[in-house]
Amino acid sequence: MPSTDLAEVAVAAPSPVPKSPGPALAAAMLGFALITLDTSVVNVALPAIGDDLRAGMSGLPWVVDAYTLPFAALLLSSGALADRFGASRAYGIGVVVFVLASAACGLAPGLPALLAARAVQGVAAAVMLPASLALVREAYGDPGRRARAVSLWAAGGTVAVALGPVAGGALTTAWSWRGVFFVNLPLGLLALAPLSRVARSERRPAPLDLPGQLTAMAALGALTFAAIEGGTEAWWALGIAGVSFAAFLLIETRRRHPVVPLGLFRNPTVAVAVAAGSANSVAFYGTLFVFSLFFQQVLGLSALAAGLMFLPMTGLLAGVNILSARVAARYGARLPIVLGQAVAVAGLLGLLTVDAHTPRVAQALLLVPLALGAGFSLPPLIASMMEAVPADRAGTAAGLLNAVRQTAGALAIAVFGSLAAASTESALRTSLLISASFLALTTVASLRLPGRRGR
Repeated sequence: MPSTDLAEVAVAAPSPVPKSPGPALAAAMLGFALITLDTSVVNVALPAIGDDLRAGMSGLPWVVDAYTLPFAALLLSSGALADRFGASRAYGIGVVVFVLASAACGLAPGLPALLAARAVQGVAAAVMLPASLALVREAYGDPGRRARAVSLWAAGGTVAVALGPVAGGALTTAWSWRGVFFVNLPLGLLALAPLSRVARSERRPAPLDLPGQLTAMAALGALTFAAIEGGTEAWWALGIAGVSFAAFLLIETRRRHPVVPLGLFRNPTVAVAVAAGSANSVAFYGTLFVFSLFFQQVLGLSALAAGLMFLPMTGLLAGVNILSARVAARYGARLPIVLGQAVAVAGLLGLLTVDAHTPRVAQALLLVPLALGAGFSLPPLIASMMEAVPADRAGTAAGLLNAVRQTAGALAIAVFGSLAAASTESALRTSLLISASFLALTTVASLRLPGRRGR
């Protein structure tokens, strides 16, 4: 069946309004898990990809960022697309394209083909993510139930994060790095299944801002190129990034329907949520990237053994996500947001003690506080931002938050990967210090968030 036909079957057929919001939440969780799994499962396979496709150290960050860059940049518009075409339709088409691109990644004969397929994956993921969160917003009208649903949505991603390194290591060791992409095929079909029981989403007017989208993509791509490649070309790339970003800001202030409504940042909750979400991504995904290299290139562990080293870190994430929702419901969102970030900062500083001689068990356990802190702060952070914007801007707000988070993660991997080209151990310490500093600043900023609401 052609991909367009499959998407039409998944999202165009009329369906009755569900008696329960469960199918919408299930679809959203599975889609978010699929997107998140792709990030964590690929990190562990990077050394094997580099060896097989003869990609140098500078090529490894591109395997990650070829996916993350279009993902981050297009999230700016895909949130509006979710509003404009309906979340259920956008989600279904995104899943279909993601599955097909995953198959192309697994069949890639060389690095250029892999990077091209990864870029298509990123485009599809950009469509899926805000649509999945918009499905949750539509299905749950009560703010309290919606906050708990957002925590479960986030838990779907954290379960994928937990399974990703181990699954990626097992597939790479027992078969090939190509298996980390082929695993998306059955999982994608599973993510489509609940849509048959989800009511068709309402379409809302949301004009596209093509000039703003293009200048944002140019700025992000040039900045990442400068961070990864370095050399004389980096200065030209930085210049292009600066001009593109200035043009982006100018365009956004003059457009009637900007891709990024800059006025949203006048809301302190939105500003803090975006900054803290970015710091969370830098710390978590940047650390996952550099420790994947450290475990295999410095310690000489297999991909499976490296994946198992992350298991204590990632295995507790889902439970922490759910616990944070309960704490937020009782004490307000500010407490788990501030406390979670503070714990993550302490965890990053503790990881500075790790070197090649640190016992393996200690290395694995020292990763746990970072995961606990990140998992505890992120769900109430997302819920707070969604509550701070009008319902008709839910898709746009979700796209904005996740675009900035993914951009921060992409730039962190680009910078940390560039540092690792010189020395993996030195890059490890520098990346931890950068992450801890950024997260400490947003921890203080999060004290400005609203406290507990009255009953």
